[in-house]
Amino acid sequence: MAYVSGKEMIKRAWEGGYAIGAFSAHNAETIRGILRAAEQEQAPIMIQIGQKVINTLGLYEMKAMVDTFMRDITVPVCIHLDHSRKFEQTMEAARAGFQSLMFDGSGYEFEENVRITKAVADVAHALGVGCEGEIGKIGGTEDDITVDEADAMITSVEEAQEFATRTTVDYLAISVGTAHGVYKSEPKLAFERIQEIRDIVKKPLVLHGGSGVPDEQVMKAVGLGVAKVNVDTELRQAFTYGVQEIWKENPEEFVLATSLGRGEEVMMAKVQEKIRIFGSQGKAADYK
Repeated sequence: MAYVSGKEMIKRAWEGGYAIGAFSAHNAETIRGILRAAEQEQAPIMIQIGQKVINTLGLYEMKAMVDTFMRDITVPVCIHLDHSRKFEQTMEAARAGFQSLMFDGSGYEFEENVRITKAVADVAHALGVGCEGEIGKIGGTEDDITVDEADAMITSVEEAQEFATRTTVDYLAISVGTAHGVYKSEPKLAFERIQEIRDIVKKPLVLHGGSGVPDEQVMKAVGLGVAKVNVDTELRQAFTYGVQEIWKENPEEFVLATSLGRGEEVMMAKVQEKIRIFGSQGKAADYK
């Protein structure tokens, strides 16, 4: 299966009443674990390349690694640039062949966010790839950028409508009570706001900070129009716990294929679990 445009992938999920898991990758093992999980579940997925890994391994290098592991993959896959805060980097991802571009201007003034996001959307649409924008702040830390949870705002219907209309983004990330990182207390999603924005905007919605949100809340949000759910923290936790499991049994286990391999297996199981929660298992068949 070749790569699929994020626009097509998210539109299919939105119309089908399920969500695409957008899973963050950080190295070769996490890329392979995500792809293996998707194959096992026969689910379309997004592999997210975020700012931390771009700063450490590189944008082109991560794209090349995904390309390598895609060789025997039969399910639809989309490589997504996550939380880019620079127009230039977003264009670099477009040149590298990403199928989905996100410009995160939520830290800018509204008009500046609209201006840059619209420019990104214009390029994405000219290339036939998907574009995601973000309106409102989402609390917590993402790639070393922190938003105090007290400062996190619930996206208003009016802002969402104006932003979606003026930028022409294909899918819209909104702030509805989630946070990046580990929650200090159980999150409570603003379901009424999700429904209100869905009814007015009439575009697929994106839930950031999906790690740690109770499954029943995620499933309800998907039923209300969320068609993309980002997962990062829970995957990094699962991978790390798997590696630690090996070293707990034998602190002198220095074969990386053993320790990192166990991390991959544990993380792969977490990805499969999320795919089932999002309702995307078996949906790869819709592309054939």
